[in-house]
Amino acid sequence: MKTERPQVKQDRAVRTRRAILDAAAVVFEQHGYDAAKLSDIVNLARVTKGALYFHFDSKDDLAQAVIDAQIQEEPVPPAQEYKAQEFIDFGMIFSHRLRHSVLMRASARLTLEKAGRAALDHAGPYQAWIDLHVAVLSEAKTRGELLPNVDPVAPSRMIVGAYAGLNMMSQVLALDLDEQVSELYTHVMPTVVVPAVAIRLDTAAGRGARALYGPQAVHACAAGCPTGVPVEDGPAEQARASR
Repeated sequence: MKTERPQVKQDRAVRTRRAILDAAAVVFEQHGYDAAKLSDIVNLARVTKGALYFHFDSKDDLAQAVIDAQIQEEPVPPAQEYKAQEFIDFGMIFSHRLRHSVLMRASARLTLEKAGRAALDHAGPYQAWIDLHVAVLSEAKTRGELLPNVDPVAPSRMIVGAYAGLNMMSQVLALDLDEQVSELYTHVMPTVVVPAVAIRLDTAAGRGARALYGPQAVHACAAGCPTGVPVEDGPAEQARASR
């Protein structure tokens, strides 16, 4: 009997875990935590329940993995001339990914809805986002990009909190989140950075796509991502779209 090589087994295990995570994202996004069924996730991922429990101890554990993906899978904004632009790009890139990645949408929903057992860490993503923003804004301050009286912590918390609120409001009122986030940065950044930097910042809608893929990117890929831009939704999302 031929023995499977360790690397082959490891690769297969990684693919299986990812298939389960992608399927969970679809189900959690559609139904929320409470109404989500593990049987639906298993069927969509085309794996056995044993495979699911090999990778995730429980529904809570699986939901936490989806929540954690919000930070773990967020790409680092490309380096810019101004650190203040990278500060903006955190939010604009996430706005872009919310439109194109079911995993990001499911993570955001689970973070916002406060469902599930107390064991779920809903605070983690907020604090992680704040820490990321503080770090880049602190470097901006060192470079002289910030107004003298600005403490990097205050605008970082304000942006993260306002972003969460805009995400919820945009869903309820059927607004374009990318445009709402664009307006947020357009109004806030002049109170944070010196005028010479403020006039050079790109806060326009579609900035997330431009930051990731270059100036040829259309407005948040609304007309279809430009050639060469990877599609972020995985097999599970594609399966959902084909229904």
